Amino acid sequence: MGTIHFEIDDYLKEQTVHRTVDLPIACYHTSIKENSNGYIPLHWHDELQLVVVTNGKVRFHVNNETVIVHEKNGVFINSGSLHMAESLPHLNSRYICLNVDPSFILPQELFATYVSPYIQATNLPYLYICADEAWGKNIIDCTLSIHRSIEEQPPYYEIDVTTKMMAIWKLLISNGLQLEYDQNKMMQNRRVKGMLQWIHNHYEESISLDDIAKAGQLSRSECCRYFKRMLKTSPLQYVTDYRIQKSLPLLQQPNATVTDVAYQVGFNSTSYFIARFRKVMNMTPLAYKKSKLNDFH
Repeated sequence: MGTIHFEIDDYLKEQTVHRTVDLPIACYHTSIKENSNGYIPLHWHDELQLVVVTNGKVRFHVNNETVIVHEKNGVFINSGSLHMAESLPHLNSRYICLNVDPSFILPQELFATYVSPYIQATNLPYLYICADEAWGKNIIDCTLSIHRSIEEQPPYYEIDVTTKMMAIWKLLISNGLQLEYDQNKMMQNRRVKGMLQWIHNHYEESISLDDIAKAGQLSRSECCRYFKRMLKTSPLQYVTDYRIQKSLPLLQQPNATVTDVAYQVGFNSTSYFIARFRKVMNMTPLAYKKSKLNDFH
């Protein structure tokens, strides 16, 4: 398997089309370190996501919480939740990822009662799925079975996938949390997404803390608290990390120089770009460029 490029838009929404030819569902094996960033960057999507870790351990950041999922266990990530994933150090962690359109879970007549309240709840960004509990093991077994069915496509596999998805959902909602709807949490989520969208639209320009705070209609101190709580970083550090992320495909262009790329993504100093790149990627931009160019030959 080659390097995986993970595409998100300026609003952090993942651009991958999660469906088979016939079903609004996708299930695939992911090796975290084969992503071009070395981790799965922060993003969200409308689809519900089920993850089963098959190798190693994976640290997931979901909204303002962190959960480590061990091998043979899993996690449910709710629709619209900001999340990212990284392998624990010295592990090449892999997982099976099942993404499904919420409208596919149950017939339309049951959606309003048994699906909509759960995807709108503010206290359910994720749910840890433990293989040591009977309901958790059943969910994991169903997820692995769906993965096999989609890969092998035996006769009537669409029906098997549909029935197993309904079984998974019943297990999730009958073993999850009591539902809550906190308007403050909803507002926080919208403001964070709004500030991130603004950064993604303006990262090539000079950006100050005041600019970011204004985009979220917050004071400077509140802006910093939002980023620390939701993203575990500062606003300006996020800008730097995002610029480095955007520099990766540019560095892979044969004629691009490190200085050109530094200025294209918003750095006003080549030396500062090199220093920050080295800290994030554990190599210089030039070493990264040479490694990627060698991959093509």
